[in-house]
Amino acid sequence: MTEATGFEAKTIHRLLEIDPKGGGFKRGADNPLDCDMMVVDEASMVDVMLMQALMKAVPDKAALLIVGDIDQLPSVGPGQVLADVISSGAVAVVRLTEVFRQAAQSRIITSAHRINQGSIPDLSPPATESDFYFVQADDPETAVARVIELVKTRIPKRFGLDPIRDVQVLCPMNRGGVGARSLNIELQKSLNPAGDRKVERFGWTFAPGDKVMQIENDYDKEVYNGDTGTIEDVDTGSGELMVSFDGRSVTYGFGELDMLVLAYAATIHKSQGSEYPAVVIPVLTQHYPMLQRNLLYTGVTRGKKLVVLVGQKKAVAIAVRNISGRRRWSKLAEWLAAKTNRSGRPI
Repeated sequence: MTEATGFEAKTIHRLLEIDPKGGGFKRGADNPLDCDMMVVDEASMVDVMLMQALMKAVPDKAALLIVGDIDQLPSVGPGQVLADVISSGAVAVVRLTEVFRQAAQSRIITSAHRINQGSIPDLSPPATESDFYFVQADDPETAVARVIELVKTRIPKRFGLDPIRDVQVLCPMNRGGVGARSLNIELQKSLNPAGDRKVERFGWTFAPGDKVMQIENDYDKEVYNGDTGTIEDVDTGSGELMVSFDGRSVTYGFGELDMLVLAYAATIHKSQGSEYPAVVIPVLTQHYPMLQRNLLYTGVTRGKKLVVLVGQKKAVAIAVRNISGRRRWSKLAEWLAAKTNRSGRPI
């Protein structure tokens, strides 16, 4: 958002000045934010408790603009705030539905729209250079080999992208031979085999050059769940490991490494709210428990320049047709609707 707008952007937690010792936030009704307009992006990720905390801190004089996509995965936490706000009819809603000519040239965008509409995207080989591809792999072993080949060789050679910095593998789930955990180990072996300077902790091997992800909020280090970085150094003498997050070096004691995992591959859930130059998504029937339309749609829309699906057409079809998901029960839409004025117009 900072790059796109030229204005400083913050996570909601940082904006509300979370109190790591006392819990809760320093900003609220008694200490509101100083703003005339609040823009909340990626609002589908915001759960009901965090949105309540934000609403308390937004001053009454400020305008509020909420931006998000209800067709993506819902928030990890409880509720479905964005969907409830839209369905309540209590606020003015603008839906962006038109695919303009320039965007229509992108197969990433047209494929995402087809998935969202319940149609299987065009998985045939493109006649010309494209930003969306499907690579057939009928079994897990073949899929793993093709994912590694794509990330290490084919994508860097054809598109000039760095295999570690620019290419992200996104998996429907963590478990299994083509899950994020297993693929992380295989990709690490192929892309950044560990030398002498390494440490083994909590089931992972960490070495300089490895891409890693923080998996829980650490307010003292100012590193948050989902942040990705690169290991700069491993000092076995001092028992410390240094990670660069967007140019800022953060030090971890070896005993704190349960907060980090390798991030060559990640689950699609963990990727929500992020975008990458290139995305490789394995989609196989072994992922059946997680094959859902909103999951595949979220994964495909993470790629900026290139998306490659690897797996079985049958698995893609299962995901596109499965809209069951896990229903969320909420009273928020009903409560908001009750606040609509008598004229029936949004308040």
